[in-house]
Amino acid sequence: MAWVYLAVAIVSEVIGTLALKASEGFSQAGASTVCVVAYGVAFYALSLVVKSIPLGIAYAIWAGAGIVLITAVGAVWYKQLPDAPALVGMAFIITGVVIINVFSKTVSH
Repeated sequence: MAWVYLAVAIVSEVIGTLALKASEGFSQAGASTVCVVAYGVAFYALSLVVKSIPLGIAYAIWAGAGIVLITAVGAVWYKQLPDAPALVGMAFIITGVVIINVFSKTVSH
């Protein structure tokens, strides 16, 4: 169940970050509300995750997946295309998450 909560935390964080941009400095009430609620859900779900997945591992996956997803959505929705160094960096992040999940003995599936 921890992996489901981690997915919820990641998706909620992505929604919160998208709403953060849409809130225009918290001047838009609807987007600001979505942002606060989404981040609340993300952190609550992450708090459930760290009960059974080591903190560093959970955070690495949560943050890494969030970075990659936000960048992908930003490229599509906002036309904020990452340059080559950014893509290489994200490839390293994805590689790190895969290595953690496949080879680390601290992750229980």
